[in-house]
Amino acid sequence: MLSAAPFAAESGHYVAATGGLSHLWLLIALPMLGSAILLLGGRRTDRWGPNLACAMTGAAFVYGVVAFFDLKGRTDRGVDLHLFSWIPVNGFHVDAGLLFDPLSATFVLLITGVGFLIHVYSLGYMAHDPRKRVFFAYLNLFVAAMLLLVLGDSFLSLYVGWEGVGLASYLLIAFWFYKPDAATAAKKAFIANRVGDVGLSLAIMVMFATLGTTSFAGVFSHAGALTTGTATAIGLLLLLGACGKSGQFPLQTWLPDAMEGPTPVSALIHAATMVTAGVYLIARATPIFAVSPDARTVVTIIGAVTILIGCIIGCAYDDIKKVLAYSTVSQIGYMFLAVGIKGAGAIAILHLVLHGFFKACMFLSAGSVMNGMNDQVDMRRYGGLRTVMPVTFACMTAGYLAIIGFPFFSGFFSKDKIIEAAYDKGGTSGYLLGTVALVAAGITAYYMTRMMAMTFFGEKRWTDDVHPHESPKVMTIPMILLAIGSAVGGAILTLPGNGPLQTWLESSLGAQLEKGGHTISPGILTALTLLVVGGGAVAAFLQFGRRAVPVTPPVAVTPMTVAARKNLYFDALNESVLMRPGQYLTRALVFLDNRGIDGAVNGLAAAIGGGSGRLRRVQTGFVRSYALSMFGGAALVVAALLAVRLGT
Repeated sequence: MLSAAPFAAESGHYVAATGGLSHLWLLIALPMLGSAILLLGGRRTDRWGPNLACAMTGAAFVYGVVAFFDLKGRTDRGVDLHLFSWIPVNGFHVDAGLLFDPLSATFVLLITGVGFLIHVYSLGYMAHDPRKRVFFAYLNLFVAAMLLLVLGDSFLSLYVGWEGVGLASYLLIAFWFYKPDAATAAKKAFIANRVGDVGLSLAIMVMFATLGTTSFAGVFSHAGALTTGTATAIGLLLLLGACGKSGQFPLQTWLPDAMEGPTPVSALIHAATMVTAGVYLIARATPIFAVSPDARTVVTIIGAVTILIGCIIGCAYDDIKKVLAYSTVSQIGYMFLAVGIKGAGAIAILHLVLHGFFKACMFLSAGSVMNGMNDQVDMRRYGGLRTVMPVTFACMTAGYLAIIGFPFFSGFFSKDKIIEAAYDKGGTSGYLLGTVALVAAGITAYYMTRMMAMTFFGEKRWTDDVHPHESPKVMTIPMILLAIGSAVGGAILTLPGNGPLQTWLESSLGAQLEKGGHTISPGILTALTLLVVGGGAVAAFLQFGRRAVPVTPPVAVTPMTVAARKNLYFDALNESVLMRPGQYLTRALVFLDNRGIDGAVNGLAAAIGGGSGRLRRVQTGFVRSYALSMFGGAALVVAALLAVRLGT
């Protein structure tokens, strides 16, 4: 059941920004200015540049909090700030502006808040890197681009931020470009995102062709006039863009490889910025998906499939960062599943925000482990670290309990709601989607418990050159703050009743699911979920916590294990579908150019050159030869005339 709620996006009604909200552009300008100063200032900013980058992101967070409370105190839950006329060309007119409503305000706080903590953590993590100034410049650029993405008041403005995020991610993943794996991973991420970007750009073109506008207000107020086929086409194209940016099936393979960048980059990409962009896009386009149930169904299917892909592969890796990466793939799948269910969009955003806390906490904790283990990422070389890194262990434990949905930790309040919403969808599809989400919760508990057991428990499996130690306070304090968010964030954002966040998002996402009329009683479903989660955790602890973990991985004997270690062959599939056809087409065009076009041009030139060389021999310079040629030609002409005469 759905509750009635005002839906500003549906009517396209936004009021002009006034008062404190008239300076919304500062949210983007501050980190952008920090990036410009660090990049253009050169080595003169090496000493104080990283601190400036942190200050700019922190200032954006402070202003974001002020703007949030300003908006919260207004009756109009959507304000638009006109900046300038961007593209005034005859009938095509696009204004550059910013939209600040509950949805964008929520993302602003997440991006700047978690982003600021990651910036501070990076002061310690990147302290000895000779190019740390450039790193912080790229971090500021990343935050600025993501803020533009969520604040733009049109799909074109969103697209500018969308491409800015893609550029910043490429620069950060390839930051250690002298490492072949990092350079390859950056190119892979860039190309995979370009595939998705084609979908988003085509969707924008279809919007303008059918509605004559790309602004949110214009598109959403006329979305009801779209035919079901057009709305489905736009929805599926938007979904393609979202799958590329958020690492969803079938474009999920770039996301784990992005771990080749510095760990703070992984935290920023997976928790606060890039991968959340796809969920934001689908949520923002809710009025379009409301016209097309088929497109909405495809979103839920993509989410469910990706949940299982991430869980299965996450069980097979020994690289701690890749385990966390595939957990992100799976958790974003939960968000796609929820945002595709009518009335569950607010639950998806709730899980997104809480995931930002516990996933950033876990990535930064993994970076702390690497910092103490000489950048070792193989969990088979860990073991027993809880005693030498107690703060890191406590923070990682908070994130672990949150992601598996342990009672009263943040994930418990959002993931269980998604499973409940999936079952409440009703029919065979509801049972299927709900069962997938439920089973995946158990698998998540299994591979996350495996990670905890191999890293912090058991015997020490360190190499002789490693001397584990706790990280400095500049790294542990952000981890502790994120751990607190992982522990209590869910309770704060959901209690009492349906939860303040879900109610807050109604004007952006429309009516939300009401209590009552559940397919399975919430109490029974919660107990069943805890039973499944507990079973997965116990199975992993018995296998990895109470037995000796071999330093070298055992030989894979089952086809599923082999497939999981090879990313379920999706790299090979994407290579066959996306890369090989283009490669073969390029080779064919090169052959056509070399042998066809160049061959024809060169052949004609050779024919003329050869023919002229042979004709040149006729020019002997002797008068008698020329007289004989003239006589012969005259004879041929006379013979031809006689032949014609006799023929008539």
